Amino acid sequence: MTLDEKLGQLVGFWIDQGDEVVAPLAGEMKTSTRFEDAVVHGIGHFTRVYGTRPVDPIARAEWLWNEQRRLQRETRLGIPALVHEECLTGLAAWQAATFPTPLAWGAAFDPDLVAEMGRLIGGSMRELGIHQGLAPVLDVIRDPRWGRVDECIAEDPYVVGTIGTAYVRGLQDAGVHATLKHFVGYSGSRAGRNHAPVHAGPREIADVFLPPFEMAVRDGGVRAVMNSYAEIDGVPVAASREYLTELLRDRWGFDGVVVADYFAVAFLHTMHQIAADPGEAAQLALEAGIDVELPTLDAYPALAERVRAGLLDEAVIDRAVTRVLTQKEDLGLLDADFDSPPRRIDLDSPAHRRVARRLAEEGTVLLTNDGMLPLGRDTRRIAVLGPNADSAEALMGCYSFANHVLAHHPGTAMGFEIPTVLEALRGALPDARITQEAGCDVEGDDRSRIAAAVELAAASDVAVVVVGDRAGLFGRGTVGEGNDVESLDLPGVQRELVEAVVATGTPTVMVLLTGRPYAIAWAVEGEHAPAAVVQSFFPGEEGGTALAAILTGAVNPSGRLPVSLPRAAGAQPYTYLHPHLGGPSEVTSAANAPVLPFGHGLGYTAFHHEDLTVDASVAAGAVFTAKVTVRNAGDRTGTDVVQLYAHDVAASVTRPQAQLLAYQRVTLEPGDAAVVSFEVPTQRLAFSGRDLTRIVEPGRVDLWAGTSVVDRETTASIEITGEVHPVGASDPRIATARVRPAPAPTDGVTASMPAAVS
Repeated sequence: MTLDEKLGQLVGFWIDQGDEVVAPLAGEMKTSTRFEDAVVHGIGHFTRVYGTRPVDPIARAEWLWNEQRRLQRETRLGIPALVHEECLTGLAAWQAATFPTPLAWGAAFDPDLVAEMGRLIGGSMRELGIHQGLAPVLDVIRDPRWGRVDECIAEDPYVVGTIGTAYVRGLQDAGVHATLKHFVGYSGSRAGRNHAPVHAGPREIADVFLPPFEMAVRDGGVRAVMNSYAEIDGVPVAASREYLTELLRDRWGFDGVVVADYFAVAFLHTMHQIAADPGEAAQLALEAGIDVELPTLDAYPALAERVRAGLLDEAVIDRAVTRVLTQKEDLGLLDADFDSPPRRIDLDSPAHRRVARRLAEEGTVLLTNDGMLPLGRDTRRIAVLGPNADSAEALMGCYSFANHVLAHHPGTAMGFEIPTVLEALRGALPDARITQEAGCDVEGDDRSRIAAAVELAAASDVAVVVVGDRAGLFGRGTVGEGNDVESLDLPGVQRELVEAVVATGTPTVMVLLTGRPYAIAWAVEGEHAPAAVVQSFFPGEEGGTALAAILTGAVNPSGRLPVSLPRAAGAQPYTYLHPHLGGPSEVTSAANAPVLPFGHGLGYTAFHHEDLTVDASVAAGAVFTAKVTVRNAGDRTGTDVVQLYAHDVAASVTRPQAQLLAYQRVTLEPGDAAVVSFEVPTQRLAFSGRDLTRIVEPGRVDLWAGTSVVDRETTASIEITGEVHPVGASDPRIATARVRPAPAPTDGVTASMPAAVS
């Protein structure tokens, strides 16, 4: 290969790039290179062929097949382009299904369902000739003020890792390479500001930010990784050989391709200002371990001159090209023929919608309920209020095609069915008299319509007020990439609307459609709070239907909070994974305890957790068994998320007061009970010791199970024995669970559980 041919494989080309704001500084970074010139020696990637503008998928596929044939015929080497697309909430293309946002995946605590979703998304992508998906996001939530929280899964690294790895497996089962992002530390930015510096210590990076990525690499076999925009203690990750090569490849054994986040290479020059020009930025990124510059060729073409000037060893380019060609070979691109583009495709099939609805249902959290929900079938007059009640856009996240792209093309049809909450309630309660009034907008201070909403509420049996966010990018919306906030109050005058409706005395249900948790103590605590509060994190195309089913009782809610419900913006950053002095204590008057804790969620039945038993001791580095009985004490079938927590009583460095070790969804009929047996590697308790080696230490560990992290319904302790165990590459990282019916009670007393688990 000539040098130009090699460099051609290390860049993408954004064919449809326009002035729409769909990436940071996209307008300023627009390339002047013509498409015909960019591909003359071959090209590594085609960027967002389907996901930049609303294009007919079949017509676009025919164009793509023609372009791939042209690359095969008219370039010397005949290498097709790899096509990548966004796929965070489904394939980001016109007419494609839109699933719940990742924060809802976390609330569902259901990796198997997320894997099924990934397979469906990957299948759609593969049919359209797409080879790589830019998802999942494995950033651990640290500060809800950050705009990209709706793209994240949870504040707990283990939940992020298990669910994110499930998505990786699903997508790659369908023959599409997943891309982990954003490696690493991105969500730890100062004050929750996008692209802001990160000043996390090496222990926090190792114990909080890195585990989800390690899990997806080692256990999920992911084939691509995207760098973080962040600078960690002054060093941009895009220029960090320590993270991109020494850790990712040399220690973890990753052998796939590292791609640049959009414009991240050029940002080393323009934003981080550690490179004097694009050529130096390109060399820093390439030597650090970024193989492919995306989305288009801004800096990497300058590498040719640096090679010719003796500033860069061509072997560094060869290394990256070898990885790119290996990826294309793995995907079947080097032997592909492009004779038969798809003539028909259903990107929103019944299977897509079935999974979208299940995930929307499972990911919805009932925060409070004084008995108002579920709504009775005999409820006759319902006022459906709020700016998100009759909005399809309010059901979707920042990286949905509708909010990411169609927002720039007003008047274009959505391309799929997406009933609003209002429409779904009317369908679920055809005999009810349902009236509607927005009352206010999501943003702004216009209060002129609140009186009309209050009048409707006063004349109704029930008021359902649907409030929250509008996802968008870079100032277009209230949450999403670049939409960071200083306050965690509900945007605009929505709180005033809810409080005015509650003041009428009409029983009120507040439904939150948001991309972050808000500080809503006023709606959760006190005598003037709504009768019930429902939290849904952008539930996607079936979200309205799912919410209607939950409100009316057709579905028993089972979601749990994947992130603590904050008390105030001033208490941030906060995580339940805090040491003793990181939470409320007697040495400060500044309260930071959340309004509702991680793992909280109600339903229409009650679950009791009993008889937690664990092995008396376990050697450091070995696996122990923990069993807990969960009982449905109510009168309805329901699903519980059994949560096992631990606290390392005394360690060589400060440890969290609580840490989730394992979780499992369990569905039970009324009165039934099950024994959940967890096989827990002691590596779940590993941490970075004084010398930053990850270890399992001997000592006592307290364990408990309950309805959330703060609910210690049943407790036990275990002693970890032996020598300190250094965690190795082959050590297990994931707890497994087995569910079986509990023995029948004898004489009204719960029978003891057998000691062994087969």
